Parts: sequence; structure tokens; C-alpha cells
Amino acid sequence: MSAGNNTKLGVLLMVGTTMIFAIQDGLSLHLSSAYNVYMVVMVRYWFFAAFVMTVSAKQAGGLRNAARTKQPLLQGFRGVLLATEISVMVTGFTFLGLVESLAIFSAYTLIVAALSGPILGETVGWRRWLAIGVGFCGVLIILKPGMGVFSPYAIIPVMAAFMFALYSLLTRYVARLDSTATSFFWTGVMGCIVMTMVGAFHFENMTAIDWVLMLCLCCTGATGHWLLIRCYEVAEASAVQPFTYLQLVFGSTIGVLVFGEVIKPNVAIGAVLVVSAGLFTLWRARMALTETD
Repeated sequence: MSAGNNTKLGVLLMVGTTMIFAIQDGLSLHLSSAYNVYMVVMVRYWFFAAFVMTVSAKQAGGLRNAARTKQPLLQGFRGVLLATEISVMVTGFTFLGLVESLAIFSAYTLIVAALSGPILGETVGWRRWLAIGVGFCGVLIILKPGMGVFSPYAIIPVMAAFMFALYSLLTRYVARLDSTATSFFWTGVMGCIVMTMVGAFHFENMTAIDWVLMLCLCCTGATGHWLLIRCYEVAEASAVQPFTYLQLVFGSTIGVLVFGEVIKPNVAIGAVLVVSAGLFTLWRARMALTETD
């Protein structure tokens, strides 16, 4: 996809995307608190795969063209990795809630910046390394290790952040040879296959109202991804990427208002450091396109 230059529309689409993904997180927390996580993610992927195949079928060349890749192993691994990350993150929601999980997970942009050198061969200057260090200090403030209140469950969103960062880097890596449509196809189909293989053994009967909420979860996933695709079609990624942090704001709001969570001082301070450091690394990455970092 070639990015357009309608930054204002791109920002609005990204705001809508983050709001919908935050609602998706809230629905995932509710359903996974009552039913098996693997089953919830499996049903979500059934709908997502159907959405992906529908979109792919309407593109030039249809499904066959979308499935054609020069990197099947990497594309397959990406799809499995994202499905695993989603399962891990939703598990984190059930143990820590939305506020703390999303605050920790927001550090994934810093991990992307730190690993972009060894994986993609990009240059990371001292300013960004300093920001990465500050951001990880923010994560430590959230985790509060060695202060008698550290929860081992906090490792769960840390693992999810590392997995999503690796997924993001691999997505950029495979884009050198494959189209966005191909990566999108493999993401949905491989995730559906692996989650069906796991989730089928954990299927549980749900109440009628929870099936309705499950349908809402599936619809938010498809809608969110569609808005994200449209966002990157109309605006440059570097212009809208900073607004992805709004998912933390929207998600925390849902956590507080719907699930009665409390924003602890250390989580608030740590989240501010993480987000500030992340925004700085994004800004420096954009500046590095026109100057030496």
C-alpha cells in the first residue's frame, strides 16, 4: 500500500483504531475471566481469518496472489507469534487488569527501537539509546521489583511486549519481499490454524449474552484492523504512530470505569516515562531520515 498525505484523516483513523482496540481489550478481559483464554482467542481468530480472506479475495489476483510468498517460514512464524502474543496478553489482563498490563505493554516500541539494529541493521544513536534506558526505568517503576509488592504475573505483559516487538520487526523485515496484503493474509490464516489446534481442546459452552459479547469482540477486531489499514493508506506511518499510545489511555479508562481498577502512583509515573521515551524514539527515528542520529 502506498501511503497518502492526508495526515489529519490518518490521525482521526488512528484515534478510532486505538479506541476500538481498547474496547476489544475490555471484552477480552471479561470473556477470559469466565472462559478459557485459548477458546476466546480461537473464536476471535475464526472471525479474523474470515475477514482476512474476504479482503484478500477482493484484491487483484484473489486469494492465490495474497498467499504467494517468498518467505513462507518467516510469514508462518509471524502468524504463530502474533497469536501466541495475543493469548499471553489476554492472560495478563486476567491477572493484572487493563491498566497495569497496558502500561507495561506500551514499552514494546522501546524494544522495537532497541532490536531494530541487530535485526534490521538500522542505526540507533545515543539519544534514542538514552530514551530507551529511561523508558525501561519507567517499566521498573511499574514493576517495583525488590520492594515487597512485586507480582510475578507482571512478567506476562513483559513477555507479550517482547513478542509483539519481534512480530513488528519481522513484519518490517518480510515487507522487503512481500506485499502488505500477503503479510495480512498469513497473519490471519496462520493464527487461525494454530489457535484452532490449541483452542479446540478447551472449548466451553457460553451463555447467550456472552456469545453476543464474543460477536462484539470479533467485530471490534475486524473493524480495528480495517481502520488501521485505512489509516496507513491515507497517511505516513511516522505521522500517526505516536497516537497508538492512546490505546493505553482508552484502555485504562475502561479498566477504571468498567472493572473498578485503580491507577496506582507508581504505574502512572512509570507509564508517563515509558510513553514519553517512546514518543521521543519515534520522533528521533523520523528525524534520522533526514539527518545523522
